[in-house]
Amino acid sequence: MMKDKVVVVTGAGGGIGRAIALAMAAEGARVVVNDIGTGLTGEGRDASAAQAVADTIVAAGGSAIANGDSVADAASAQRIVASAVDAFGRIDCVVNNAGILRDRIFHNMSTADWDAVIQVHLYGAFHMSKAAAPHFKEQDCGNLIHMTSTSGLVGNMGQANYSAAKLGIVALSKSIALDMARFKVRSNCISPFAWSRMTSSVPTDTPEKAARVERNKQMTPEKIAPLAVFLASDEAQDINAQVFAVRNNEIFLMSQPRPLRSTHRSEGWTPRTVAEHAMPALRASLVPMDRSSDVFAWDPV
Repeated sequence: MMKDKVVVVTGAGGGIGRAIALAMAAEGARVVVNDIGTGLTGEGRDASAAQAVADTIVAAGGSAIANGDSVADAASAQRIVASAVDAFGRIDCVVNNAGILRDRIFHNMSTADWDAVIQVHLYGAFHMSKAAAPHFKEQDCGNLIHMTSTSGLVGNMGQANYSAAKLGIVALSKSIALDMARFKVRSNCISPFAWSRMTSSVPTDTPEKAARVERNKQMTPEKIAPLAVFLASDEAQDINAQVFAVRNNEIFLMSQPRPLRSTHRSEGWTPRTVAEHAMPALRASLVPMDRSSDVFAWDPV
């Protein structure tokens, strides 16, 4: 499904990114394996992880190069895209997967923790998409796949920075899809459920939490890859501006914000009539204060 296409996968040194890079290559893609080899919270550098994935692809008969530039900087993102064009002559798809975590309860979150996570996730998706956009426009085709999260789509505790970035990515993806559809550029999101380094920090301080972690471990990164490959292929030409979730063997099409219910007064509103009329009329449709685990409350299948 990906024969001769050129794909950049960011954060591909391990976890979901690695699984997607290997699956893309197995379907015939030429792959740029991008990873700076940072720790979970963004410290350190190690080029060996990206190189190991590229070596694995080549050893299996595929075509791949490693790249160690950061997505969080615009010039660096340009170099990532340029490495694909220099090595393979074009670029067909970018998978925006790179990310870090700095979880804190909101009142304890520092500006540095906020900035670091936003920079990698949201700015990283923007920088990579912007770097690829001129190539996509010129060749009249292109594909962007962004990793979002139910932490942003639904909600989660202790992840205001990550949640804001991941929901921002959904809006970014939709805007790209609308702006670039005329050039046959598609932009979609995947919200992955998978046990990886990014989820290994989930606490296990109660029997219930420990049992949940054990269930989560069956949701391997390899479960995410088939949808990513499909979305990158020509068989998904009519799929644009969508948000999907993958949870073990389940694939979900996620909703996007739309009006739920309305009320009106021909003479307009006062604070008192809002209290006495609007809120009673709308209250039954108010969205509950859910977390991701409340919405996806059943065991993965």
